[in-house]
Amino acid sequence: MKKKIGIILTTLILVISTLFAAGCSNNSSSSGSKQNEKAKIKVAALKGPTGIGMVKLMEDNKSDYDISVYDSPDQIVSKVVSGDVDVAAVPSNLASVLYNKTKGQVELAGINTLGILYVVQNGNSVKNISDLKGKTIYSSGKGSVPEFALNYILKSNGIDPEKDVTVDYKMTHSDLAAAIAAKKVNLAVLPEPFVTTTKTKDKDLTVPIDFNKEWYKASKGKSQLIMGTLIFRKSFADKRGKDAEEFLKRYSSSVDFVNKNTQQAGKLVEKNGIIPKAKVAQMAIPRCNIVFISAKDGKEELQNFYNVLKEDNPKSIGGKLPDENFYYSGNKTN
Repeated sequence: MKKKIGIILTTLILVISTLFAAGCSNNSSSSGSKQNEKAKIKVAALKGPTGIGMVKLMEDNKSDYDISVYDSPDQIVSKVVSGDVDVAAVPSNLASVLYNKTKGQVELAGINTLGILYVVQNGNSVKNISDLKGKTIYSSGKGSVPEFALNYILKSNGIDPEKDVTVDYKMTHSDLAAAIAAKKVNLAVLPEPFVTTTKTKDKDLTVPIDFNKEWYKASKGKSQLIMGTLIFRKSFADKRGKDAEEFLKRYSSSVDFVNKNTQQAGKLVEKNGIIPKAKVAQMAIPRCNIVFISAKDGKEELQNFYNVLKEDNPKSIGGKLPDENFYYSGNKTN
């Protein structure tokens, strides 16, 4: 009897041990598979050119990227500071502000938008920069690139922004566009795609001045008007270097698609809620100056651009010029 009980106990122990081992193995396998699954890369973009340039990425890579589109840069700032996003498309001066504010916790990955600012008018009294002297100009974006760009271009053409013109910054882009279309405002600085939107409503609207061209002339060819940039959260670039590189390749391909296929891109822009109407997006794309220039290739121009902003207002770039560590090198191998 004792012998039989011993055999039964031994058998039970073996069965329990086998089941326990199998359970541990399954748990370990399950845990391992979860660890091997890569989390989606979180990306923040803005309605307008930065969102337009990313639209093919949104369409084709939903399994890899979680892309959110916001109405204003202010909505993105907190996401970057708190580490809730890995990649963000932000105004060029804000990239430097965030670098200084986070003490180096972001890296500039590239330039994604050049000049999108234009002088528009109801009438034909303005044909060049010198014609702005003595005028009242309506604009939006006080404390950001539109104001700095206007000041720089005026000063470079011998016009004092404080004495020779009156600039009204009270309206938002959309309110200003509506005021121009209703002919309540005759002269304004307006960005794309609002220029195109307004032209569809106001057939008399003319566009005499392109700030991108004027900036380039004012800087004597040292820099273009750099409106938008891509930034990486430093911890993301350090830990997921290969994913960061892959993102930039796909982003660059998306930009190429948008610029070469404006009709198809316009439909995707409407579909993804970046601009309400595909036709307007299609018409606006050629003047949105959507690009992808790597941090390495755009570094010199960016430094010249930031120097201009610093001379006008150091606070515009966060108080000081970003150092070498600001520029994403792309040397990460992980």
